[in-house]
Amino acid sequence: MVDYLSQCLRSFSPVGQALAAGIFAWALGAFGAAFVFAVKDFSQRVFDLMLGFAGGIMLSASFWSLLAPAVEMSANNWVPAVLGFLLGSFFMRVVDKLLPHLHLGFPIQEAEGIKTSWRRSVLLVLAIALHNIPEGLAIGVAIGAAALGLPEVTVAAAVVLVLAMGLHNIPEGLAVSVSLRREGMPQSRSFWYGQLSSAVFPITAVIGSATILWIQPLLPYALGFAAGAMIFVVVEEVIPESQRNGHADLATAGTIAGFLAMMILDLVFV
Repeated sequence: MVDYLSQCLRSFSPVGQALAAGIFAWALGAFGAAFVFAVKDFSQRVFDLMLGFAGGIMLSASFWSLLAPAVEMSANNWVPAVLGFLLGSFFMRVVDKLLPHLHLGFPIQEAEGIKTSWRRSVLLVLAIALHNIPEGLAIGVAIGAAALGLPEVTVAAAVVLVLAMGLHNIPEGLAVSVSLRREGMPQSRSFWYGQLSSAVFPITAVIGSATILWIQPLLPYALGFAAGAMIFVVVEEVIPESQRNGHADLATAGTIAGFLAMMILDLVFV
């Protein structure tokens, strides 16, 4: 499957590849959101397990798909990866402080970012969109690196990352749509907002790919940047959300499973 998808990607320009990959990830987020039409409610235990699994995928991808190639392409010089990592973490910290958003399950009084009168549904979507910014950038940067023909990041590696981020989008889309449905929102609107949370993927993937193609020397820094941004999101938001409802052991098991699944995909198919 990875080989087939790699061949399909090669038929597009690098920016076109990033756009296609971003749309694919968006579509899987919409697929997850569509479960709101099939289920009236969803077990919190399953939610927490899926959130933990998504966090594990992001943690693993940050190392295997981003940091390790960044160090390798810098001739084992760790400075570009570290600087990029710190910049990515700082960038997400600034966005987290400025962008109005509300995490799933929190009362609206605990909304973060600049104070606003926006509705709860909008703030929930923005919280998930915030998660997806570094993931979209990571996809774009990996595709741009593969297009440059660098051995450290192959097309197969980029495809594995796209698949992992897409699969990770399914529980996120589901979480938003079902949460809104729990609050009394109609199914159609719950689905709309659920899929909208993944709409940032095509945009950020194209930005990541185009930046690398235009400024190739930034690649190790960009890979580190994407990793730092993802780790910030996982540690600051994804894992705490998965642990706050009394299912910490289950969520931790999901995180471990997600980490191993991404590691195996990267080692077997790349």
